[in-house]
Amino acid sequence: MKWSELSIHTTSEAVEAISNILHEAGASGVVIEDSEDYGKERADQFGEIYALNPKDFPKDGVIVKAYLAETSFLGETVEEIKVAINNLVNYDINIGHNEVTINEVNEEDWATAWKKYYHPVKISNRFTIVPTWEDYEPVNSDELIIELDPGMAFGTGTHPTTVLCLQALEKTIKDTDSVVDVGTGSGVLAIGAALLGAKHVHALDLDEVAVRSAIENVQLNKVEDSIDVMQGNLLDTVKEPTDVVVANILAEVIMTFTDDAYTIVKPGGLFITSGIIEPKKDDVKASLVKAGFIIEEVMMMEDWVAIISRKSVN
Repeated sequence: MKWSELSIHTTSEAVEAISNILHEAGASGVVIEDSEDYGKERADQFGEIYALNPKDFPKDGVIVKAYLAETSFLGETVEEIKVAINNLVNYDINIGHNEVTINEVNEEDWATAWKKYYHPVKISNRFTIVPTWEDYEPVNSDELIIELDPGMAFGTGTHPTTVLCLQALEKTIKDTDSVVDVGTGSGVLAIGAALLGAKHVHALDLDEVAVRSAIENVQLNKVEDSIDVMQGNLLDTVKEPTDVVVANILAEVIMTFTDDAYTIVKPGGLFITSGIIEPKKDDVKASLVKAGFIIEEVMMMEDWVAIISRKSVN
């Protein structure tokens, strides 16, 4: 089978949304080449991240790459992707250059080429993300390993918004907690919550591809006894109050269900939100406060924000 490599030159702000568009179009994985990643000074508290090659990065912005099977419908699929990306401006998302290019690749090259980008990454005091094909021995006895196959869906779990959410969960999860993971994607946050000892995690996503991938990752990490994965829109499938709701999705989407989240979260419980680009931070904070939440902490990584908010016990 022949494959086409689809490349979109865009912005950091648009990466999450474009990645979702590509997965919905049938891409089994994405590669993100961010110009800001090369040459950036990194704190070494979590160890080395990658050995970076300047040839892998654009001069500015971000290139998102995906691989699509060459079928008679490929042309229509690419046009649908272009339309969906162009529509992002209606949500005030900056799509930058928005240059789309297509290159043919051989199946044997496609099958392994993207793996060179992914290695074990320590992203917090306890969490390390490990691709399934890598051998990795824990450095510390309390280290938590999340195994992921980036070819399944929604990246490797090392995007700043995912890292921020995992760090927030690491700070807050108790072994008596029930957790709802809204827009679970690969299931990485649900898995992280379960590994931290949450008694039950309800993970949901509107995309059936994400649901299948999350189930596979949950089984891979042997936490299926404490996680159920369902297809659902936002909090529609949540029937009982919960201790923690975590949502790593677009800021615009978060602001549409802060009232529902306030209703679902138990008194004293938490709403952890990320996927928020820095310029939209104050809008999301205002939405959370209006719903009744108390802002406890704002976390930042690069241009991305996560907010930990709590429901009053009164």
